[in-house]
Amino acid sequence: MTHHRRIAVVTLAAALSVPLIGAVPAAAATATPQVSCVSAKAGLADKLAKDITAALKNRKGTVAVGLRDRKTGTSCTLRGDQRYDSASIVKTTVLATLLWDAKKTNRLLTKRESDLATAMITKSDNASTSALWKQLGVTKVKGFLTAAGMTQTVPGSGGYWGLTQITVRDEQKLLGLITAKNSVLSDNARAYILKLMGKVVASQRWGAPAGAPATAGIHVKNGWLERKTLGWRVHSIGAFTGSQHDYQMTVLTHGNKTMNDGVATIQAVARAVHKDLTPSAAPSTLFTPPAAPREDFPAAPQHP
Repeated sequence: MTHHRRIAVVTLAAALSVPLIGAVPAAAATATPQVSCVSAKAGLADKLAKDITAALKNRKGTVAVGLRDRKTGTSCTLRGDQRYDSASIVKTTVLATLLWDAKKTNRLLTKRESDLATAMITKSDNASTSALWKQLGVTKVKGFLTAAGMTQTVPGSGGYWGLTQITVRDEQKLLGLITAKNSVLSDNARAYILKLMGKVVASQRWGAPAGAPATAGIHVKNGWLERKTLGWRVHSIGAFTGSQHDYQMTVLTHGNKTMNDGVATIQAVARAVHKDLTPSAAPSTLFTPPAAPREDFPAAPQHP
């Protein structure tokens, strides 16, 4: 480890450890959560840890964060191993599974599969997801998770794909596979996933893209789900690509009173990350989060 490589650990405000009924054991709820950052770029780890912590100050509920920037050798983690109900975040995994399975027999997607995949990612369409989930079956989803090394992810049972258990660590692994050459997903598959994540409908361009630089290719998939316990689950994964950028971000939240509360928390983190990684870049105007994100495709029976 060179003298430039730093590890920064910053204590989050006490508000983030507010215990939620049924969320975590009492001992875990009282533990002090920390943002841990490592970087090969001098000073960046400390700055990111400090600014992510500041972005989360006074936020309710429980937040998990993952960041990896290949350009600067930087990574940040908060609650990397804590499980969350996936909501629609799992749709990226469903698409990756479909493409991984097709690769085994060296076949192209059918028009039906392509149409379902496009609606699933760009519109977060639930019916399309259910159709692909049923076609693949949990066995193939588990097969992909094993191949991808996503050992902490547990597919939802009984067709309830929105209750798949996910972690920041595994979502970052998925984003890593989508954005770099590997033996699990073909180059064409990776390009296809990124293309669809770059074409989400305007009302769903919130979350990780908030404050993203105009010089980056922006790719996002969000998830949102309200349940009787832990309120709203609101999540966002994003990949930021191009000659000047190569970083991936995951923010998972639950315990939000409203969907917009979760969106605001994610975007506060995202803006801090983008500003620290690209301090001189102008923000994107082509991929701007909507002023009032809304749930265009309400949670269906797949999200009890």
